[in-house]
Amino acid sequence: MMKIDFDVWNSIKGFMDGDEAQRLYSIGLKAAVNGPVLEIGSYCGKSAYIIGSACKEKNSILFSIDHHKGSEEQQLDEEYFDPDLFDTKLSRVNTFPFFQEILIRTGLENTVVPIVASSRIAGKMWKTPISMLFIDGGHSFEACHEDFLTWACHIKPNGFLVIHDIFKDPEKGGQAPRQVYEIALTSGNYEELEMTKTLGVLKRK
Repeated sequence: MMKIDFDVWNSIKGFMDGDEAQRLYSIGLKAAVNGPVLEIGSYCGKSAYIIGSACKEKNSILFSIDHHKGSEEQQLDEEYFDPDLFDTKLSRVNTFPFFQEILIRTGLENTVVPIVASSRIAGKMWKTPISMLFIDGGHSFEACHEDFLTWACHIKPNGFLVIHDIFKDPEKGGQAPRQVYEIALTSGNYEELEMTKTLGVLKRK
């Protein structure tokens, strides 16, 4: 069973199915024994709580990258805008205080390392190999593909590439994560593992 508190998990703003969370945790446990894990797209900390809990159990580290300004669809007047996340002092969406609160509340301050920057800037001088990459940031093709190009090269052999929100039916969701998943697969560098709902899991050869 997942060694995280589902009541806590359900209280965190975010978009993820429970079965996907369970799978993400189990992959996180496998990856964390071989090195640090990195996620793109922290939002309010839902996935960071899951992966961070796995990393804590294995005495590893999660690097969590997000500019915390919200993605395209979360801006004012867009479909997923949440007024709770609008910072009147900054006149923009600001998810970082919510993310920090989750790390404090769940005892993950010494496990999860927040990197408040765009994925591209954070990756500019990155040299540390990672045992798992979780892509769940911007869902435009440009953003998702750039995340893949910037970070997948740092995945260790036998490490994992995990991509969220892969919809085969265009009517159920955006297609960019699916397209990037297929680009990774056709590269020949990955072994395809079982998919859990919209959570795609690839293993680096």
